[in-house]
Amino acid sequence: MSGTTCPDDGAVDAVLTTPQEWRGFLERYGERYVKNCADGDELVDLLDEDQLDLLDREGRVDVWLGETPAREEALVASEERLGVRFPPSLRGFFLASDGWTPLDAWVDGVHPCGHVSWMRDGDAGSRVTAVYDSLPDNEEYVRLFRRSVEIARGEDFWLLDPTDVGPDGEWAAYDFAPKYGSLTEYPSFSALFQSEYEDLA
Repeated sequence: MSGTTCPDDGAVDAVLTTPQEWRGFLERYGERYVKNCADGDELVDLLDEDQLDLLDREGRVDVWLGETPAREEALVASEERLGVRFPPSLRGFFLASDGWTPLDAWVDGVHPCGHVSWMRDGDAGSRVTAVYDSLPDNEEYVRLFRRSVEIARGEDFWLLDPTDVGPDGEWAAYDFAPKYGSLTEYPSFSALFQSEYEDLA
């Protein structure tokens, strides 16, 4: 895939695998998102009046943008439905927060574990796959789409490839922008999410 890029190796922190590690990271993510990225309309939806007042006074606002943790039984049911066992960083994430919003202008949020699906089976994913399949020189993209799990979507997609597994059990992760045909590869779901956090700065 000639359009695939990789982030700088030095920009990736340690892989987050436990619910405790994810909880701490997601709290920092929420704080940074509220401080740097959300516009006024979004803040009204995310924060209560006391939090908005504190933010106006340039105080520190603790906000949880995630969901309640997934139960192990729900996680296992999702894995059985897909016929895979999720990589450690994705499992740890779901056990800390069963989904996440918001991310950025192009990705609406990480799906709850029960909504994770094969890209080829989703309405948007199957349409994108069909479009790329109809164009020349896209065979590698199409093969990736057909074997990948879609974990987040908006205008862009977050994908995990269960056929590309690292020594730590992590699956290769991708941020794919169909509009531009750009595909950025990461060594894990954790690295992809941490890159999103760095972009908020």
